[in-house]
Amino acid sequence: MLVLTEETLRLSARVEELLVAHNPRGMARLRPQLVPGYCARAAKQLWDFRDRTILIGTGFPVSNTFETDGPAGAMALYDALQCLGANVWIAGPPSLAAVLAPTHQVLALHAAHAREQQRHCEESLGRIKPDLIIAIEVPGAAADGHYYNIRGIDISAQCGNFESFIKTQGCPTIGIGDGGNEAGMGNISAIAADLPIKQAVGRCNELVIADVSNWGAYALVGFLGHWAKQSFLQDLRQRPILEWLSEHGAVDGVTHQRTATEDGLSLGSGNLVIDALVKVFNTEKDTQ
Repeated sequence: MLVLTEETLRLSARVEELLVAHNPRGMARLRPQLVPGYCARAAKQLWDFRDRTILIGTGFPVSNTFETDGPAGAMALYDALQCLGANVWIAGPPSLAAVLAPTHQVLALHAAHAREQQRHCEESLGRIKPDLIIAIEVPGAAADGHYYNIRGIDISAQCGNFESFIKTQGCPTIGIGDGGNEAGMGNISAIAADLPIKQAVGRCNELVIADVSNWGAYALVGFLGHWAKQSFLQDLRQRPILEWLSEHGAVDGVTHQRTATEDGLSLGSGNLVIDALVKVFNTEKDTQ
């Protein structure tokens, strides 16, 4: 069984600091609310369930489609976990599910009445039977039960309520978020005061925060590759996932433009983070 050593926890701390280095939404200020080592602990959950069934939820609704942040990280985790032997599914809005269906096991989450959503949730869980659930940039309900975007606008009518899967299945859960309105962000008691966000209240077993949610997923991929001695993270640098997503209808979540960017950041920002993560993990190898 994989044991998280002191060296691994120190590695995790370096990764956690790297993920919030830009700090556009105050995630660096929120990081002290989490127990250090959360990236390694979340990755260990994935590692321990690498021969089981894992459900990944993603796809934040924006401008009648989905944003680039979230699906890219979900796809990266899907490929790494599948390579390790997991039975992986991605759940998301119908527009995203249709795009991924030719190459991934998908589950479309339709916005519908709460009772119908719950019925669909129970039927899907009965069929898929996930042992672990991950939410990457998934809308999380605020205290009033509604879903809000980063501008504080109610988007409940566009959401398929992935949180019902988390609550109904009762299995280990990982949340990845970058603002405060994502599923799992209830693990943090207060979000950055300068953000007009209505905080999500739902909790998860392990929460990973990052300046961009995709980057949190890439960090977990890095740990999986580190332990499996596979080049999962390096391979991401060569795959134009964001370009592919934008060509298939995804938009930048901040600009709402069909560009291969994330949350209004400059083109190629994600690749720079991948390069930095590769360097951190390679440095760890050199010291072993």
